[in-house]
Amino acid sequence: MKFATRLNSFASRPQAEWPDLVGKPSVMQMVARAAKVEGLTDLDLNYPDHGAESPADLGRRINDLGLVVNGFAMRYYTNPAFKIGAFTNPDPAVRREAIDLTKKGIDATRETGARLMTLWLGQDGFDYAFQADYATLWQHEIDGIREVCAHDPDCMISIEYKPNEPRSYSLMPDCATTLLAIHEVSAANLGVTLDFAHVLYADEQPAYAAALIARYSRLLGVHLNDGYSKRDDGLMVGAVHGQQTVELLRQIRRDGYDGAIYFDTFPDMTGLDPVHECEVNIQTVKRMLSVVDRLEQDNRLSGAIDRQDAVSAQAVVQELMLG
Repeated sequence: MKFATRLNSFASRPQAEWPDLVGKPSVMQMVARAAKVEGLTDLDLNYPDHGAESPADLGRRINDLGLVVNGFAMRYYTNPAFKIGAFTNPDPAVRREAIDLTKKGIDATRETGARLMTLWLGQDGFDYAFQADYATLWQHEIDGIREVCAHDPDCMISIEYKPNEPRSYSLMPDCATTLLAIHEVSAANLGVTLDFAHVLYADEQPAYAAALIARYSRLLGVHLNDGYSKRDDGLMVGAVHGQQTVELLRQIRRDGYDGAIYFDTFPDMTGLDPVHECEVNIQTVKRMLSVVDRLEQDNRLSGAIDRQDAVSAQAVVQELMLG
């Protein structure tokens, strides 16, 4: 298994790690702290936050600490104009800036040795009725995604959907809409990143979303976390929705997912120890995968699922999870 994590998590409780630190920790300080996590194999970085300068050197330094760059995720806040849209901005010059920034991010990704760029297009959406022409927004989004996919066909581009935030309504709010966009873009290197908390508050069942992605596109990233289905809480894996997490892991294993399990959790929001938090997430997933192994070997569960017998299925799952 490859386990990746969010680099910014390691800015949590900075005084515990760097008593004399003034200001924020540097990228390499956070990387060195992440390297202390037992079982961690990969890191995900943000662009342009973490890799705008000398990405090849950054990749080498991360490798020297025993980690690998899993990929980059784009962030669109270098220009205040992006607040009303990156690929969908009403100003063609701003749209061009967002697309060109993404291409630079793809180049940086490749220079580190990675080949995964995640697009979370949170700025692309709307907030009010009569604010935008929806067909125009959609066309701009499709055109932008298609252009960045064509920039480097050997780099995988993955759309991470989310219902809202920062916009009241996102253009890519759920699994079905994202798959519709992917179908229209029709790029061989395009797929989906499934974020557990985003799926929950899109009112979706994670394993069902994963099954649809495997059927109509491909799953390029899995972000595990948890929450109360109202917002992107970024809680630890399995903290609220243990059964749904196990079911998701079972589904993606059946569908042949071989990418990293990435922990998109927020220990920095409440000052948790990020090293311990990440280690517990890794241990939790390993335990859950052992449950998946036992479930797959139990014919009672497959029979119950074939009959859509919820009571019998619950009895088996509860027995194998809780003893």
